[in-house]
Amino acid sequence: MRVQSPTEQNVRAASVMAAGQSPFALDNHRAYAAWREQKRAHYPQHLSELLVPVVNPHTPSEAECAAIRRACARANMAIYISQPPMDGATPDTSLVVNMGRHFGLLHLDQNLYADDDGISALQVSAQRRQYEYIPYSRCSISWHTDGYYNPPDRKIRAMVLHCVRPAAEGGDNALLDHEMLYLQLRDKNPNYIAALMQDDVMTIPANIENGVEIRPEQSGPVFSVDAHSGHLHMRYTARTRSIVWKTDTTTQAAVKLLENLLVGDSPYCFNRRLAAGEGIISNNVLHSRTAFEDGDDAGQGRLIYRARYYERIQ
Repeated sequence: MRVQSPTEQNVRAASVMAAGQSPFALDNHRAYAAWREQKRAHYPQHLSELLVPVVNPHTPSEAECAAIRRACARANMAIYISQPPMDGATPDTSLVVNMGRHFGLLHLDQNLYADDDGISALQVSAQRRQYEYIPYSRCSISWHTDGYYNPPDRKIRAMVLHCVRPAAEGGDNALLDHEMLYLQLRDKNPNYIAALMQDDVMTIPANIENGVEIRPEQSGPVFSVDAHSGHLHMRYTARTRSIVWKTDTTTQAAVKLLENLLVGDSPYCFNRRLAAGEGIISNNVLHSRTAFEDGDDAGQGRLIYRARYYERIQ
């Protein structure tokens, strides 16, 4: 039997899901088996298969955009590689906005520390409130998807991370397509997926500062299926402080297996320490970050621009 190309796979998957034959429906064994076969056949074996040279991220060419889309069709992510500005100047955040627009990413999530344009500058901050958030520190960040604390009407479906300056040491990202984690969990026990799809399976506590509620408590599923596109979405954090999981036996077993799959040596996980001018564009895949150290030069520490979008990559 001829194996479909990633583009053919994406088109067929869209038509199948539009017809109500979602492979993510637990009672649809045939659709899941077909999706699983194609997913495993096309999943990248090496990080190099996700790397896409881009001459100018402000205006990527049609061929460059096509290469990024092909990588995303296979693994929900791509890593673009461009050159930093020749004069060493810091690029402005319009680079990230322009990159996103080429893939139908238009609506940015205005989170707590995003600038007016919706882009967050992730760097070590001396401001007390920012420093209390791990992305603005030198600490490691455990596995998560972005916006896991957002309400359903502000679901983060895609993101762009652009490296302006890497750390002097460390700051490596690990990346894992959430669809491959779903596949592993479902193959082990479909009941685990049913448990992780419960609307109240994982609860994030309210964010309260000085007695003021900055963000309310938020419950929701780990895995869900987009009602319009049929694509799989994941909401997750490996942090343990104050996270409330349902206590039934199946849910606890599912969470334990999920945690074990993430700490193990997964063949589906990719690692990359972004260099200046490189970036990750993804459908909000699972990711983590190692701790890092900056150099001695003031104002020359690690700087990553982050954009979170409500759309998926088109």
